[in-house]
Amino acid sequence: MNGRTRSAARIKEMEPAFQCPICGCRVAVIDDKSLVCIEKHTFDFAKPGYLNLSVRPAKGHYTKELFESRRRMITESGLYAPLHERLARMIKEHTQSAAIPCTVADLGCGEGSHLGRILEGCGCPGMTGIGLDLSREGIILASKRYAESIWIVGDLAQSPLADGAVQVILNILSPANYKEFKRILARDGLVIKVLPRSGYLRELRQTIFKDSEKGMYQNDGVAALFQKHFHVLDTARLHYSKELSTGELADLVRMTPLAWSSGNKEIEAFIQQDSAEITIELDILIGRIPKPIDGKNKLPYI
Repeated sequence: MNGRTRSAARIKEMEPAFQCPICGCRVAVIDDKSLVCIEKHTFDFAKPGYLNLSVRPAKGHYTKELFESRRRMITESGLYAPLHERLARMIKEHTQSAAIPCTVADLGCGEGSHLGRILEGCGCPGMTGIGLDLSREGIILASKRYAESIWIVGDLAQSPLADGAVQVILNILSPANYKEFKRILARDGLVIKVLPRSGYLRELRQTIFKDSEKGMYQNDGVAALFQKHFHVLDTARLHYSKELSTGELADLVRMTPLAWSSGNKEIEAFIQQDSAEITIELDILIGRIPKPIDGKNKLPYI
């Protein structure tokens, strides 16, 4: 079974979980090659197995080289292994009593390696992974490497996921759209947001930004906004360091937007080190949509 046929079969089993990103109508898989809504908007499955449901093109520096560096950093260096272990444990703890199969959607998934490692850590055969990102290059790599999950090129602001379709939303070091999160989240579903603290990639940040304000990151506003929208069930803080080699330092630079506006001299000096300790400092927030107050949810959307 090729990637296109496999993906079509998997989405056919989950048709109610998707909607047309253009008109919001229900969709159906036709002839194992296209996803078509009742208004006849048609989206073809790509040969590698992903589905392009984006209504606008991606812009910026998100290239194939960036995503290949990101994949190596996530899967080979071990830099994010403690994060994957913690997230898998938290998901299992909070979903073990669920009566229905669990769907985990990584929104802003990049090339899919975070989701792939987390699902592997969960070790739950009935758990379905969905990765969504606006970058086609990232989704192509994800569909080739992690064939067991569903991969979609899509816009977070116009998500092709249906109302209440997802039991767990992952949002890892990526922008959020809480209005859409609330729409697609199942009743009693979880939103897990990972955000950087001031020490995250401190060594690279200080190399690039020196003594400027950008050298220190603060997440207070991001955490407060999350708490405004969701009832926080659990929090965790990760703080550790990992020694990276010269090749791994080069991949770290290529995968992060921090280096996009920096000069070549600073970057070259950073990646020419024989090795360097790199700091990971993250907050993990697990939330749930608050119970309605007098039948209405009083919290604002963004």
